[in-house]
Amino acid sequence: MKRFIALALAALMSVAVLAGCGGSSESSKTESTASAGDVSQVTSSVDLNAVLDKLNSDNGIDMTKVDDVTKLKRYYQIAAEDVKQFAAENDKSDPNAPIEIVLIEAVDADAAGRVESALNTRYASVLNTYTSYTPDKVDMVKACKVTKDGNFVTLIIADNAEAMVKAFQASI
Repeated sequence: MKRFIALALAALMSVAVLAGCGGSSESSKTESTASAGDVSQVTSSVDLNAVLDKLNSDNGIDMTKVDDVTKLKRYYQIAAEDVKQFAAENDKSDPNAPIEIVLIEAVDADAAGRVESALNTRYASVLNTYTSYTPDKVDMVKACKVTKDGNFVTLIIADNAEAMVKAFQASI
């Protein structure tokens, strides 16, 4: 009888050890993917509104938030169904020199391509506006750009945009 109990306990412990080693959670997949540097496979664990708030506080920016995904269509020609999450704001106090920060996580790679295209169109429009009405700030706009990292797409038009893009990329 003692042998049977010992054998049963040994089998139970073996199963417990194997069960503890066998599982693979989504967070461990995300961490291993992120550590490999492949941002395109990172799942959404970043809160874009929190990132935007940090960019604002770090750079002394206070603008009007775009608070509804449907406004992305009006301002940027981005379809709501392409957007998983977003954070955006703009300062239109000077219509000849708009400042904008747009952070978008698209639902998939195809949507990210469409978002990137729409933001590039917006960037070209802003550059044209600056060239026509605020030529002294054109160099600032030329230093800005649309970036795409996996499903994350950004448009940052502001002083210190390069540092803001780097801070955004570090957050994802």
